[in-house]
Amino acid sequence: MDGRGLKFTAVLAAGLYGVHLAEVALPGTIWSWAGILPRTASGLVGVLFAPLLHGSWSHLMVNTGPLLVLLALLFMNPRYRPWSSLAWLWLLSGLGTWLIGRGGTMHIGASGLIYALVAFLIVAGWRLRQWLALLVAAVVVVFYGGLFLGAIPWLVERGVSWEGHLMGAVAGIAVATRLRPPQPDPVELVAQRALAEAERLEKLAVELNDPARPGARRL
Repeated sequence: MDGRGLKFTAVLAAGLYGVHLAEVALPGTIWSWAGILPRTASGLVGVLFAPLLHGSWSHLMVNTGPLLVLLALLFMNPRYRPWSSLAWLWLLSGLGTWLIGRGGTMHIGASGLIYALVAFLIVAGWRLRQWLALLVAAVVVVFYGGLFLGAIPWLVERGVSWEGHLMGAVAGIAVATRLRPPQPDPVELVAQRALAEAERLEKLAVELNDPARPGARRL
C-alpha cells in the first residue's frame, strides 16, 4: 500500500468519526442537505457527501471495518488505478442511488461505496489476470461475497438502502471493465519475434544440410 493511499484511508476514517460526532452534537435536519434525496436537484449534493454520514454509531462501526480493509486492498495494487477508480466508484454508486432510490427517502452511509469496492475487486481480478489481483478477488469473495444478499430488496431490513447496495455493485462492475491486462512492451515483442524467426531459419538450415535427409544439399 503506497503512502498516499495509507494517509487517505486514515484521514477518511478519522473524518467519518469526526462527521458523526458533529451529527450527534447538532442533531436534526441540519445534515439533510448532505444526503442523497433521489431524483431531486438538491439531492445531487449527496452524491459527494452521503458516504460520510451515518444514522448511528452502530451504523458507522459496521461500515468502518470493511471500508478500511477494502481501501487497503485497492491501494495495494497500482494496476487497479486506485485513485481514479475510487473517484468513479464514489460518484457512480451515488448517482445510481440518486436515480433508482425510493423517493422521499434520504440515503446516507458508506455501504454503497463498500459494495462498489467489493464488486470492483472481484471483477478486477478477472480483468487483469494477475496473480495478486486474483488472490485479492478470492479473499474478497470469501470474506465479503455474502454482502450481495444486501442488494436484494426482500432480504434487507426496513430502512436499509438496498438501492445503494445494488448500484454500488453495478458501479464496481462498470469501473472494473476499464482495466486491461498488462500489455507487452512493443520493443520486447519485436525482439521476441525476431528471435523466433532466427531460430526457425537456423532449424531450416540444419535440416537442409542433413546428409541423411533425402535430397539434402549443402549450403
